[in-house]
Amino acid sequence: MREIQAQEVSRTVADMCQQANYHLGRDMREALARARDREESPVGRDILDQLLQNASIAEAEHIPLCQDTGVAVFFVDLGQDVHISGGGLEEAINEGVRQGYSQGLLRKSMVAHPWRRKNTGDNTPAIIHLRLVPGDRLRLTFTAKGGGSENMSALRMLKPADGLEGVKNFVVETVAKAGPNACPPMVVGVGVGGNFETCALLAKKALLRPVGQPNADPELAQVEEELLQRANRLGVGPQGLGGRITVLAVQMEVYPCHIASLPVAVNIQCHANRHVVAEL
Repeated sequence: MREIQAQEVSRTVADMCQQANYHLGRDMREALARARDREESPVGRDILDQLLQNASIAEAEHIPLCQDTGVAVFFVDLGQDVHISGGGLEEAINEGVRQGYSQGLLRKSMVAHPWRRKNTGDNTPAIIHLRLVPGDRLRLTFTAKGGGSENMSALRMLKPADGLEGVKNFVVETVAKAGPNACPPMVVGVGVGGNFETCALLAKKALLRPVGQPNADPELAQVEEELLQRANRLGVGPQGLGGRITVLAVQMEVYPCHIASLPVAVNIQCHANRHVVAEL
C-alpha cells in the first residue's frame, strides 16, 4: 500500500488550477494557428490572431486566459493500492481548489444553491468524478469549464430508430443553436450510449483528448470528420461574426446502451479549452 499525503494532493490541485487558467495547451494553440491559415474571412482571421495573442499574454503575465475561470471539474483515477493519509481525497481536492483560485486571483464562479445564488467565495465545491483503478498511482485530470459554453450544451434521448443520422443531426443542431453564445471557435465533445448520465460524462471526457486527434476507431474518426465539415458549413465563424471556422474539432466517445435507448450528449467547449493532468 502506497501512501499519499492529502496536503500533497492539495498543493498539486492548487497548481493545476492556476496552470490551466494561465496556459493554453499546445494542442489548442496549434489548432487555432491551423484555423487561422484556413479562415477566409478577414474578420475571422483577425479574431484568431487576437486569440493567439491573448494566450501569449496570459502565459507571459500569469493572468487568466478568460475572465470566466470556470467550474473546477476533476476526473480522478485512484489506484486501488493507494491510501490518502492526513485527510480525505475529496476534501484535499477542494482545499486545493480553494487555495489555487484564491492565491491565483481567479474568479470564483460557484454559488452554494442553484436559485439562492450566494457565491461560495472560493470556487468550491469542485465537481469530482472518481474511478478506482489498478495500481498505486493517483491521476488527476482537471478542466476549468466556463459557463457560456456549458450553457449551450445539450442532451437528448433519441430512439434507436433515429440511428447514426439522428445522432449527427442532433450534434449539428446543437452547434447551430450555440452560435456565437459559446465563444467560437468551439471544440465539440459528443457522448453516445450508456444511459442518461453516462453519455454526458462521455461527452465531457471526449473534450480531454488532444484537440484534433482522431478517434482510434476508424468509423468514429470518419463520423467526427463529417460532423466537423457540416458544423463549419454553418457560417457562424470565430466569435459568431461569420467565417469558415466555427468548430476546431468534433470528438466522439461511445458506450454500450439499452436496446430501447439511444442517449446522446453534446458538450460544447469554447476557445479557452483548458485542462491539465498530474500524476502522484
